[in-house]
Amino acid sequence: MSKSEIVIALDAMGGDGAPDVVIRGANIARVRYPRMRFMFFGKESAIVAGLAKFKRLKSVSTVHHADAVIADTDKPVQALRQRQGSSMRLAIDAVGEKAAHGVVSAGNTGALMALSKITLKTLPGIGRPAMGSIVPTVRGESVMLDLGANIDCDSTTLAQFAVMGEVFARNVLGVREPTVGLLNIGTEELKGSETIRTAAATLRGSGLPIKFHGFVEADDIAAGTVDVIATDGFAGNIALKSAEGTARLYTEYLKSAFRRSLFSRLGYLLARPALRLLRERVDPRAYNGAMFLGVNGVVVKSHGGTDHKGFANAIGVAFDMVSQGINPKIIDELSRLELAALPEPKRAAL
Repeated sequence: MSKSEIVIALDAMGGDGAPDVVIRGANIARVRYPRMRFMFFGKESAIVAGLAKFKRLKSVSTVHHADAVIADTDKPVQALRQRQGSSMRLAIDAVGEKAAHGVVSAGNTGALMALSKITLKTLPGIGRPAMGSIVPTVRGESVMLDLGANIDCDSTTLAQFAVMGEVFARNVLGVREPTVGLLNIGTEELKGSETIRTAAATLRGSGLPIKFHGFVEADDIAAGTVDVIATDGFAGNIALKSAEGTARLYTEYLKSAFRRSLFSRLGYLLARPALRLLRERVDPRAYNGAMFLGVNGVVVKSHGGTDHKGFANAIGVAFDMVSQGINPKIIDELSRLELAALPEPKRAAL
């Protein structure tokens, strides 16, 4: 591959609509990112048949056969021991072997994280990678991590999540000086567990050029109070799923209200342009693509039930992370965080 090309490995068999959704999504991404090239991993006959419909995509793609597929019901241990030749494993291997710059899969989340950690390892100084995602807010967009990869986190891990999220927001979202908050049960300094209070103290005393806002509550996420929300995977996953469920609830309420009478149907016709803008703004496909920050390689998890438009956006997240050189910047910031955590005599000796 040339220096100007960005090669993305695709797990063609992951997700509900594979491989059709993966192929059609890649075709959309091909138009958006002319420098992109693709490596498809999966059942060769099915992939080749799908690519035959998209000649230009076929010209910038290679197909690599995989005998096995990791099912959504497979446990991570099964994926590690029994699925060595799976489409997911081979796609991740391509990143580890430097044949591809990043990987995108809509397959089993636990397996993807486990295989990524085993195959690609973690960045220097990272104990646990975090799964993060872009979330819509009143002010625009924020990034939240972790979303379920780490149920229990110590203060060092939470501080690392905050730093990785800040680097992502600055380089990928284009926020000049991202504000960072730790998700808590209150904004007062005495609220929350000792772990989260220690993480806050670490960030305040780090000396890093981070605009640490302090603690934020769940309703601050949608309000866009901060650009980066760091939390453990238990709270993060609950917050995200609650927001998604609430959005679906209000969508159903709105549909029901407009169907109630003839006048409400007429009201719908008048409001249709505004409702179209609203639908586009909160469309989950526009925010599809959770990134595994802290893994020594670019790994993006697409929602398994998304369509081709959503998968294309997940590919876009991988492209942005590669083109912005996100991992070297995370390494630099974390090394400074580790230095700041040392006692003053040891810091001076270095």
